[in-house]
Amino acid sequence: MFLPAGAKLGPYDIVAPLGAGGMGEVYRGRDTRLNRDVALKVLPEAFSQDAERLTRFRREAHVLASLNHPHIGSIYGLEESGAVPCLVLELVDGETLADRLKRGALPIDEAIRFATQLADALGAAHESGIIHRDLKPANIALTPDDQVKVLDFGLARAIDPPVSQSSSPPTPKPLVTQDGVVLGTAAYMSPEQAKGRAADKRSDVWAFGCIVYEMITGVTAFPGEDVLDTLTAVMRSEPDWSALPARTPAHVRTLLEGCLRKDRKERIADIAVARFLLAAGSPSTAAEAGAPRSRVARVLPWALFAAVGAVLVAMLLVRSPSRAARPATPRTVVVLTGTAATLRTDPGGSNIALSPDGTTLAFVAQEAGDRRVFVRKLDQLLATSLAGTENANSPFFSPDGRWIAFVESGVLRKVPVSGGVVIGLCEAGGGGGAWTEDDTIIFPATVRAGARLMRVPAAGGTPVLFGTPTAGATTPRYPQALPGGKGVLYTENASTVGFEGATLVIAPQSGGTPKIVIRGAYFGRYVPGGLASPGRGDGGHLIYIRKGTLFAVRFDLDRLETIGEEAPVLEGVATSSEYGSAHLAVSQEGTLAYLPAEFAMPAYPISWMTRDGRTSVLRAARADWSNPRFSPDGQRLAIEIRDGKQSDIWVYEWSRDTLTQLTFDPGNDGMPVWSPDGRGLVFASDRATRGVPNLYWVNADGTGEVTRLRESPRAERPDSWHKSGRFLAFTAGVNRDADVMILPMQGDAVRGWTAGKPFALLATPANESGAMFSPDGRWIAYTLNERTTLANVYVRPFPGPGGPWRISDDRGTAPDWSASGHELLFLNSKTNMIMFVSYSVAGDSFRADQPQPWQPTSIMALATSSRRFAIHPDGKRLALVARDPSVVQDKVALFFNFGDYLQTLTAGRK
Repeated sequence: MFLPAGAKLGPYDIVAPLGAGGMGEVYRGRDTRLNRDVALKVLPEAFSQDAERLTRFRREAHVLASLNHPHIGSIYGLEESGAVPCLVLELVDGETLADRLKRGALPIDEAIRFATQLADALGAAHESGIIHRDLKPANIALTPDDQVKVLDFGLARAIDPPVSQSSSPPTPKPLVTQDGVVLGTAAYMSPEQAKGRAADKRSDVWAFGCIVYEMITGVTAFPGEDVLDTLTAVMRSEPDWSALPARTPAHVRTLLEGCLRKDRKERIADIAVARFLLAAGSPSTAAEAGAPRSRVARVLPWALFAAVGAVLVAMLLVRSPSRAARPATPRTVVVLTGTAATLRTDPGGSNIALSPDGTTLAFVAQEAGDRRVFVRKLDQLLATSLAGTENANSPFFSPDGRWIAFVESGVLRKVPVSGGVVIGLCEAGGGGGAWTEDDTIIFPATVRAGARLMRVPAAGGTPVLFGTPTAGATTPRYPQALPGGKGVLYTENASTVGFEGATLVIAPQSGGTPKIVIRGAYFGRYVPGGLASPGRGDGGHLIYIRKGTLFAVRFDLDRLETIGEEAPVLEGVATSSEYGSAHLAVSQEGTLAYLPAEFAMPAYPISWMTRDGRTSVLRAARADWSNPRFSPDGQRLAIEIRDGKQSDIWVYEWSRDTLTQLTFDPGNDGMPVWSPDGRGLVFASDRATRGVPNLYWVNADGTGEVTRLRESPRAERPDSWHKSGRFLAFTAGVNRDADVMILPMQGDAVRGWTAGKPFALLATPANESGAMFSPDGRWIAYTLNERTTLANVYVRPFPGPGGPWRISDDRGTAPDWSASGHELLFLNSKTNMIMFVSYSVAGDSFRADQPQPWQPTSIMALATSSRRFAIHPDGKRLALVARDPSVVQDKVALFFNFGDYLQTLTAGRK
């Protein structure tokens, strides 16, 4: 299809053609409504009647709409005028990087500047779950003011394993190998793409390395006379490293070596690392630049951490207690914990703590299957674990730094920092704690009145209520005692899902009415330090999380008031808006410790696990996924995937290795449940209810519209369908308000049931949730959590009367039935082991055997509100996140003189 100048596409006038390729024809257009120039990307005529190509064309619109970044070309809309669909895109005047490179290599400084902007754009796309897959100079525009704009996401897709030939999008030059479909442009294609294998974030990192190499040298990294020659070079040859100019900085050489490793397991795994390397180095001498490749390759994985480790040791050796002796410039360094343990990065916790004097780091880590509190003196090389702290969460120090408190198994406990007897204090809930200067501990708990802060003497005793909630608040979390007994700072939330709308409040240390200090933020911490202003407090600051970014604002500790405007401080801190948590801590002397988000690795592959504990790959691509459910025929897996902004429902057809997104609208969609015929899914969504999820329906094949099933002021989450399709079990409410409800799809005059009108099956003062119908529909299993006990699994007849029978003997949640035999599975939340019970039925009686491990190994822990596994209908294997002993997260970032830095950052903000 060729559109001449003067032709019209809806409200757009065609001005001139700009180019064409396999994924579209691009024209310069004029928006007659807004009186501006745009780029119009039109689907080629040959594909305009192809339903699959149309779907992929529209998917590009969805991809671009999900990306909002200054270095990514924007989309203005999707126009479908008659039979001609087109994308309305930002028109970027200027030349492409390919045009610029025709004039030769770029100066080093200019190449690094463009590379940094390109890395920022890729990082934004990857954080949104999008890989480009066709990154090349021709897809990178340079604006007149030398700003990078990444264009053409026609081959982009959600991070995913390889697709079949039949479902592959067209490429400018289709290249098919025996292993699959090759997507991309040969000279910038990664070895795995050249072999037709799955592309992931590391494939974009490879293309990034090729582009940086070409900007610096003026030649392609893998030249060839034709496509086949080029692909052969990609898979077998090395770039000509001698082509790099002698003045190329050593850190850029290291970057290129890391990006262009042919084995992607050895390649830089995240573009954030490349971005860090670009900013971390300084120009080298000619002798350094000439270092042989073998030396660079050898030091790549450890050079950065060794360097910052040396900086850390030097700083610790020369630090003076005197604030005046500290250097004015803060440093951010990464240290090794000195142990084989891997840090726990659970979203529902804050597993890093600093002693008040900043000399000791405490953290929760996993070693040899055991989760414990570890302690490391920062001037020592090794961390030591504290016996008796198994399954600990959210540790925090006493004011004198001699004790560490934590919650384990619903009990608040304390242990000496040097090790010793663990002392239980009282029952407690999750959400951290604060140890005040008057030797009292403030902590969250759930009582008859709901979720509240409690107070207990640090020596133990009977806890009492602390403070009073603000209007509408339901969930207090992560308190911090302010210095000098000024009060207790904590997060208070009124939403049933998510903490983005939470508030930071301060309550008097003696209790009483709290004062709201900041709205729309969570995980607040007071940071002493900086220079005092006359009459305006001690120069301290409040820091807090808002939309994944750490912010700071000056704070008057005497008046308990903020001063001036807030300022963004750090991005990339490991946080969870779902739980209002952050893996960070501050000391009274002004050090910040935090876990960078890239090290938290919230994205995981999906694994099979059999009864012998063996694992294999079900879906190799990583994602932040949860709540898996197999379709009744076992061929598809419904999952919930989070992209950092929202969660959506996807269906993975594992036999064909394809992933399909079913929901797109803003909001959080999750907890999918298959209908008995496999034609659709019920899920929970807060898209229309401002944080309160209700029940919705979507067709499993992606056709039709999403339909709302329920409108309720209570939070509702689907659990399971009865085999007849006549009943849907769901959970209504949260915490102690949670009840098991049944939604009849057909009326029953005898029982008085009305179609579409739910009734309560289980509604007591306890928390009942997660109801699962048995395969024959006679029984229903559920989780019960009473006020004074931990959650356990029970079974009762449906619809009753009779029962209940307790199934788990020591903590159980997430029950699920095997469709192939008389087995009921559940998760032991203490050991993270999948347990099962064999059962038999005698009349109206349910007889369950003693619970046994379904497999010999524990599974990876995910968010406690998420279902962590799904059993396949054949009863022989599970889909889950398998624990990977080879993955060790042993790095923490330290930011010294943080209070001084905040003072400089916020100076002048009125």
